[in-house]
Amino acid sequence: MTATLFSFLFAITILTLTPGFDTALVLRTALAQGWQRAWATASGVTLGCLLWGIAVGFGLGALLMASELAYNLLKWTGAGWLLYLGIRLLLNPRQQPVTTEEDTPFRPQGYLACFLRGLTGNLLNPKVGVFYVTFLPQFIPAGASVALWCTLMALAHMVLGLVWNAVLIAGSHYFARHLRKPPILKVMDRLTGCVFIGFAAKLALSRR
Repeated sequence: MTATLFSFLFAITILTLTPGFDTALVLRTALAQGWQRAWATASGVTLGCLLWGIAVGFGLGALLMASELAYNLLKWTGAGWLLYLGIRLLLNPRQQPVTTEEDTPFRPQGYLACFLRGLTGNLLNPKVGVFYVTFLPQFIPAGASVALWCTLMALAHMVLGLVWNAVLIAGSHYFARHLRKPPILKVMDRLTGCVFIGFAAKLALSRR
């Protein structure tokens, strides 16, 4: 049991540290809108992991593995969402940093909007569900409750994700003063838009 748990924690830590769309989204929010909204985005992302774990424990992941229609529907919805975010950043990059609610010339996104953006981006990625349904069962003890263990492992992934996002946000906060200069911010938004479009293409071309 102990060896299995350590193996799971090691594997899920490597997964958490691997850069992806979620990382890019949290970093961009931290640099463009500040650490508080970045935390809202990170909370949405990690809650998405927990919801995926619960769903996989109750059989949704198996449905994605078995049904090509269900997988493709979620895949194309997720790819469309990422494409929308990327194009919006390319066409309408921020030219002024967000400072405070009172003196910023641009109204920052609300915390709920940032949270929902992180949550939606995670939930609309079927690769997360497929990964969970192929990965988590390897660490479930024989005879144990699949739903309970999937939920607990997803919760562990959520905690690790919050810790890693705290490191990312703290690092971005250190460099934020230099990176929030209007010309740099505009370039970063457009680069992030390209990254999001790249992730959309990768997801659209992916297979189960």
